[in-house]
Amino acid sequence: MVRDTDWVSAPTPLPTRTEVLVVGAGPGGSAAAAAAAKAGHEVTLLDAAVFPRDKTCGDGLTPRAIAELDALGLGDAFNGPRIEGLDLQGWGRRQQVRWPQASDHFPDYGSAVARTELDDRIRRHALDAGAAMVSGVKAVGATIIGGRVTAVQVNTAGGPAEIEVDKLIVADGVKSALGTSLGRAWHRGTAYGVAARAYVESGRCDDRWMGSHLELRDGAGALLPGYGWVFPLGAESGLVNIGVGALATEKRPAHMALRPIIEHYTNSQRDSWQLSGPPVRIASALLPMGGAVSNVAGANWVLIGDAAACVNPLNGEGIDYALETARFAVEVLGEKDLSALWPDLLRARYALAFSAARRLAAVLTVPKVVPVLGRPGIRSSALMSMVVRVMGNLITEDDTDLIARAWRTAGIVSSRIDSRPPFS
Repeated sequence: MVRDTDWVSAPTPLPTRTEVLVVGAGPGGSAAAAAAAKAGHEVTLLDAAVFPRDKTCGDGLTPRAIAELDALGLGDAFNGPRIEGLDLQGWGRRQQVRWPQASDHFPDYGSAVARTELDDRIRRHALDAGAAMVSGVKAVGATIIGGRVTAVQVNTAGGPAEIEVDKLIVADGVKSALGTSLGRAWHRGTAYGVAARAYVESGRCDDRWMGSHLELRDGAGALLPGYGWVFPLGAESGLVNIGVGALATEKRPAHMALRPIIEHYTNSQRDSWQLSGPPVRIASALLPMGGAVSNVAGANWVLIGDAAACVNPLNGEGIDYALETARFAVEVLGEKDLSALWPDLLRARYALAFSAARRLAAVLTVPKVVPVLGRPGIRSSALMSMVVRVMGNLITEDDTDLIARAWRTAGIVSSRIDSRPPFS
C-alpha cells in the first residue's frame, strides 16, 4: 500500500479557468473528481486544507461504502480490518449481528480506515485519473448569471482570486461555506447529530466487530439520547476510533459536554477493549442529516455528500452517501439544467429512507423513549438484524423481503406528513 510519505507532488498553480471545479477533497469530492476525469473532463479539485489532513469521523466503512470503493477501483487499497458486523450492547444484553449476506449490491463485510488515510488515498486516485489538485485555497463565493455559476471566488495565501467554471460540484462538508453562499440552508426542525471522536491504543485494534453501545450514560449515570462506538483500525495502526454521538432537534437540542462524556465512555470500555492511555485527538462536529437542506443545485452546480446533508439520521454515517452522490453527479454532469433534476434525483434515491429515519431519530431524542425501545430490541436477534440493515443503509430498491417492504412503507407514510420533505 502506498504511504503518505511516498507521495510527493509539486504544488499546482491556481487556474484561471477549468471545465469542472470540484470544491472539497473529502471522499465525495475526490471520488467525483476521479470519475469526471475518467469521463474525459478537465477537472480541478480544490480544498482549503493541505493533505493529508484529519476529519472528525467515526472512520467506519459499511458494506455499502466498500461497494462504492470497489466501483471506484480502490477496493484493495486499504489495510483496514475486515469487519464482520456490529457488536451491539445495552441494558445488560449483547447481540453480535453480522452484516447481511453478500449480494449483487453489497459485500458481506465492512472496514474502518482513518480519514487521514482514506481521504488522501481517494484524492491521489483522482490525481492519477487526471484531475489537477489545488490545496490550501478556500472557495468563498460565486458569480451567478442567469442561474449559472460562471466563476468561483477563492482566498489564497497571496490574496483573493477567481476561477471561471463550466460545471461546479460542491463537496465542502457539513458547514459548506460555498454552498451557503449559493443559497444552501440547513433546517434544524428534523433530527441532526452532535458527535465527538478520539483515538486510543487498543489490544483489540484488529478486532472483526464494530462496537456499538445503544445505552449511553454520563459520569453521573444519567441516560443520554445518544450512542457510543468503538471501531478497530487494524494492527498496523494499533488504534481504535472511539466516539459518542447524540441526536437533537431544534426543539430538543442536545445539551451535552462531549469531552467529559467521551472520556467517561472511554474509561467504561477500557477493560473490554484493552485500551491503554487517554483518548487523544478529540474532535467534535455537528451533522445535518437526512437531506435537511434546501437549495442543493442550480443550472450548472450541485451539492453532494455532507454538503447536501446526505447522512444517515440513525447513526451519522455519510461516507457511502458521499461516494454515491459523487457518482450520480458525474453521471448527470452533461445535462443542460441541474436545478430541478438534481434534487429530484436525490429525493428519488433517498427521500423515503431519510424521512422515516429522521422521524425515528426525532423520537429517540427523548431520553425516556430510548429504554422503552432499546430494552426489548436488544433482546431480539431478528430485530437487531433489521436495525443493522437499516443503520448500514443496506436496503435497496430491488429488495422485496418483508423488512424492505416495511421500511419503504414507513418511508411513504412518513413522507406524506413531512412539513418539509428532504432536499426542499
